[in-house]
Amino acid sequence: MPTFTRISSALSLAVLAAVFSPLASSQALPAGWQSVAGAQTIKAIKAAPRLPVSAASDDGATVRVTDAARVIAGGDDVIDIMETLGLGDRVFAAPESAVTEAGRKAPRHFLFNRTTGAEGVLSLDGTLFLGNSLRRHAKLSETLRATALPAVVVDDLQPAPQKIRKVAAVFGLATEGEALAKAVQQQLDEAAAIGKPLTKRARVIHVSATGGGGKPTVGGKDTAAAQLIRLAGGINIGDAANTGDYTALSNEGVVAAMPEVVLITRSDLALMGGEAGLWRNYPTLKQTPAGQANRVWVMPDVQLKIVGSQSGAGAIALAQAFKAFATKTP
Repeated sequence: MPTFTRISSALSLAVLAAVFSPLASSQALPAGWQSVAGAQTIKAIKAAPRLPVSAASDDGATVRVTDAARVIAGGDDVIDIMETLGLGDRVFAAPESAVTEAGRKAPRHFLFNRTTGAEGVLSLDGTLFLGNSLRRHAKLSETLRATALPAVVVDDLQPAPQKIRKVAAVFGLATEGEALAKAVQQQLDEAAAIGKPLTKRARVIHVSATGGGGKPTVGGKDTAAAQLIRLAGGINIGDAANTGDYTALSNEGVVAAMPEVVLITRSDLALMGGEAGLWRNYPTLKQTPAGQANRVWVMPDVQLKIVGSQSGAGAIALAQAFKAFATKTP
């Protein structure tokens, strides 16, 4: 039976709000830890969809989009881009784990997994499904389109500027999308210019409370975080371990990887239970160079775990942190 759960109870939504609240994201960090947050964030514009439009979906379909009043969004990356285009109020349903503001404030929330059925999505009563993963949403979108619900997939495994152009095109905002894509590309180029000359590259373990069936994981080579780490001049240990997505790593594997920096997002830190939860979930992390130096960097979710409009700001901040590390660390 397909798995689909709508989060409707006030208690569930209250828990989500507490974990992802602005207050939680601004709380002071433990002594010695560092906040790495890009100040050069892209400001949102105010645009209205220009419909109808024929949009190209990454699964090869051409989709006629006529109504974007109630968008069922498959992930935070497409929601983030919608927000920056001024379309955040059109996010009608979002994953229950959403960290974007529009995702958290969406009227409806749901649990998604690989076996999600079309009937569950249709029960949300949206006017457009915007998926973000060919692996999870290609077959689903095909089924939805057969029921007359427009469904477009913009796959997460592509550079931010390319993704921005595609999401904007879904709403008939190609001009606005091009301007936004160019602005983000300039930021990414700036980050690369900082990181490329570094002769000492920090070994980074990006840890997450999600992605492993509820178990703590390490970011692999296909994650948004890995893209940023590489671009900014660091070494993602998940690349060396040849893990694709978020994968559990053994205690021995954590030690053997010898990370020099622990990288985590604000929401993951909250979900783990703060500092004590981090060390509890990764008990051998203290034995690594990063743990011994208490070198933990904390970033905003939208600047690390999402390939979207804020990727450039996050990349610059991370590159600057890597440069400072290379300068100060023998």
